[in-house]
Amino acid sequence: MCLVLFAFQKDSRYPLVLCANRDEFYDRPTAKASFWSTYPEVLAGKDLMHEGTWLGITKTGRWSALSNYREPHNTQMKPVSRGVLVRDFLIGTESPDVYAKTIQRQAQKFNGFNLLIGDVNQVVYISNRTENYRVLAPGLYGLSNHLLDTPWHKVARGKKALDCMLKANSVQTSDFLSILDDQTPADQDSFNTGLPPERERLLSPIFIQSDKYGTRSSTVIQIDVNEQVTFVERVFNRTSESYQDRQFQFGISK
Repeated sequence: MCLVLFAFQKDSRYPLVLCANRDEFYDRPTAKASFWSTYPEVLAGKDLMHEGTWLGITKTGRWSALSNYREPHNTQMKPVSRGVLVRDFLIGTESPDVYAKTIQRQAQKFNGFNLLIGDVNQVVYISNRTENYRVLAPGLYGLSNHLLDTPWHKVARGKKALDCMLKANSVQTSDFLSILDDQTPADQDSFNTGLPPERERLLSPIFIQSDKYGTRSSTVIQIDVNEQVTFVERVFNRTSESYQDRQFQFGISK
């Protein structure tokens, strides 16, 4: 996952609106979003290489999203897969803040990560590149491959677009998806993450395309004031010239 934009308790119509792009190598085996046969409460895609996931929600309203922390010269050789962080929260019962404390104790087993864990009442952000987790106040946030709200080009551009959408009198899921297909690159991103300049520029748009790596899917999660969930995943082919949409709707159960 390389971009997560979300508004938590910012709009009276939607306690949560989340828009996310997953960027990954095209050859990495992946299952599309579905309710898992092993855990029927969980709705998420699946990384078939390590059986984890990057984003998901449950029928009880627990949700989580993950991004990698970009540091190309500081990676472990055999780390634990970061996708288990999302998976284990979704299949578990711990509250977001209790789960965050659990993760803090084992965070160094993983390469750099950013993790969002939440429900309808609380959202927690944790990274193993900061000392403490944060319980987030209501507001609008953006996360890419650095710390929460680091104003990278794609983060700033995406947050501005999401804010504009939420100010509209009427907004559709397709409007939120349109935020995620923006291919405008940065003129000159001020954040050097250790990659060659041409690679930094290639990775700077909200929607990424290249020969071997790019935006594999876009996802929108909306929870409305009646605790009805709309989950839409748009999965792209390798050339991004065509896509398939999958939509799920359900009410949160207590």
